[in-house]
Amino acid sequence: ADQLRRAMAAWRRRGSLGPFHDKVINGMLIRGYAREFAERVFAQIEGFGEYGFPESHAASFALLVYVSCWLKCHHPDAFLAGLLNAQPMGFYAPAQLVRDAQDHGVTVRPVDVQASRVEAMLEADHTLESPCWPVRLGLQMVAQLSAGAAVRIVAARQQGPFESVDDLAHRAALGRSDLQALAAAQALRSLSAHRHDAAWRAAGHERPTAFLEDARVAEPSLQEGLLLPPTEADDVAHDYASMGLSLGRHPVAFLRPTLAARFQSRPFAELQHYPHGRLARASGLVTHRQRPSTAKGILFLTLEDETGRINVVIWPDVLERHQQATLHGQLLTIYGRWQRDERISPRAPGQVLNLLALRVEDHTPLLAQALGRLATQSRDFR
Repeated sequence: ADQLRRAMAAWRRRGSLGPFHDKVINGMLIRGYAREFAERVFAQIEGFGEYGFPESHAASFALLVYVSCWLKCHHPDAFLAGLLNAQPMGFYAPAQLVRDAQDHGVTVRPVDVQASRVEAMLEADHTLESPCWPVRLGLQMVAQLSAGAAVRIVAARQQGPFESVDDLAHRAALGRSDLQALAAAQALRSLSAHRHDAAWRAAGHERPTAFLEDARVAEPSLQEGLLLPPTEADDVAHDYASMGLSLGRHPVAFLRPTLAARFQSRPFAELQHYPHGRLARASGLVTHRQRPSTAKGILFLTLEDETGRINVVIWPDVLERHQQATLHGQLLTIYGRWQRDERISPRAPGQVLNLLALRVEDHTPLLAQALGRLATQSRDFR
């Protein structure tokens, strides 16, 4: 029995459950159990080996879960800041963490060289009615910004606010690559008119200021093109490219009129009120794919739209018919049947909502048309 216990904990790593198969099955057959039942029992033993762990681990894990739940409930601002500062980790990407915190009343403020520290932090603001403090995103969120540059920015700011991009570059000893990374993430918002203007200033940092002004006069196309403010869609796309998230509108919001008119797709805010069994259509960005070996080939998807998250259940036969779209699509539309599992008890009132997929369509090209190549990525667990 002890050898079996040890093997259960490591069978996927070493394949060490095999020698126990015949002993368990034959022992059960001798004692009068049907072979089918015996095989099911052994399959459950293998299944437990997928996720089981010792009681001591379970107890410590339960304590961590309780503390985490308490913090998320009572201090969602500090909970968000802590999770962002612990990245990369966990099941949810920063974009989902930020959006969930916003849904629960947390104000999230953008990266700004005049205000951000290296890590995310809480900012006291007594003008807000919310009990939560605003969370200021940290400079560590900016892709391609060196760790040393972030530290130097915070240190240089102790002497006073930066007066210009040149002042920032000089006092924090920043090269062009760091400045361009900050401009791409719109972290120079307080020193420039908009993202394009920031990029122009960052690219021309090592040139005399007079040269920049002369160039603007000599090349009107630059003034009319590069220096025009970006569109809202451009800002969102660049936010994802530079930080992996955006504080602007959700990408699906830009496509909602098209999705509603062409495919009769409905947002989660509307679907959550659907009765059990009703046919439904939903569209969203894929944030997670899960295919546990214990789920008999079922694939679980999480879609995210501008109003919430939609749990999708895809049975093996549907997956086989729509495998390419399901496994590789970034923006999917699911045609299926809405499932509502009401669970009402004194201890755990609530409900479980799923969309049981009947057909899957990949509408990623529509996303590309509206926002270009959006830098979102699902977390797949298979």
